[in-house]
Amino acid sequence: MNRQTTFTEPVETSGIGLHTGVDVNLRLKPAPENTGYVFVRTDLDDFEIPASAEYISRCSYATTLLKNGVVLSTCEHLLSALRGSGVDNCFIELDNIEIPILDGSSEDWISLIEKVGLVEQGSPKRYFTVKKKVEFEQEDRRMSVEPADRFEIECLIDFDHPFIERQRYNFVLDNGSFTREIASARTFGFTEEIEMLRKANLARGGSLDNAIVLTPDGMLNEQPLRFKDEFVRHKILDIIGDLALLGFPLKGKITAERSGHSIHASLMSKLLKTEGAWEIQ
Repeated sequence: MNRQTTFTEPVETSGIGLHTGVDVNLRLKPAPENTGYVFVRTDLDDFEIPASAEYISRCSYATTLLKNGVVLSTCEHLLSALRGSGVDNCFIELDNIEIPILDGSSEDWISLIEKVGLVEQGSPKRYFTVKKKVEFEQEDRRMSVEPADRFEIECLIDFDHPFIERQRYNFVLDNGSFTREIASARTFGFTEEIEMLRKANLARGGSLDNAIVLTPDGMLNEQPLRFKDEFVRHKILDIIGDLALLGFPLKGKITAERSGHSIHASLMSKLLKTEGAWEIQ
C-alpha cells in the first residue's frame, strides 16, 4: 500500500518574488496526514491558505490564490516540486505575498526537499481519480483530462520564435522522472513583453538569473538552454504545479495544446463541476 508522506524536519530558504520583487523567507514544515499543502502567512498572524483550486484568484502570468482578502502569488513552481517529489502533506510558511522564484525552475525546490527527505505516515495515499473525459477550449488553446491509471501529460506549444517553434513532450510521472526530465526547466519570457509587464507592476523581480529572456531572434542569457526543448518542459512543470491545486495526486491523462495558467484553472473548474467525472480513491 502506498502511504502518505511528509518531511522528516523543517527546511527553509529565501529569495525574491518574480513579479513583486519583494524579499521572502520561506520554510517547509512537516504536517499531519490528510493535511495536504497549506500556505501560512507568518507576517499576517499565521493566516492559512490551503493550496486548493477553490482559492484561485487570477492566472495571467502566474497562479495567485486569494482567501478573505489575503493574497498568495506565484505558487506553481513550488507546488510542482512537491507533487513531483511525492510529498502529500506540508505547511509552507512565508513572510510575504509571493513565493520566491529562485532560479525560475523547480530545481532548487527539489534540492531542498532532498536535503531533509520524506517520511511515510500511517494513512494510505489518496488519489484524485478521473472517471470520464473533460475538455476545455478557448480559441486555439485547448486542454483535456481523461481516465488513466497514472499521471501523464502530453503537451504541445507553438511560438513564432526560432528557439521554440513547435515543441511536443509526453511525460509520465513515475519514480524520479520529475527530477530527471522536468524540474530544471526554467520559466521564459520575451523582451517585447517586459515593458508591458513592468507597466502592469509585474516581473519586478525578474532577471537573467531566474528566467530565459528571448529576443526576437535569440536570447539574452549567456547560459545555454538546459534542454533543447526546455520551453515545453517548463509548460509541463506549470501544469503539474497548477493541477496540484486539485488537492491530491492525479490519476489521469492531460492533453494540452498552447495552454497557460488560465486554461489550467478553467479545466480544473469544469472538471470539479462535472458530475461523475472524478472521485477520491
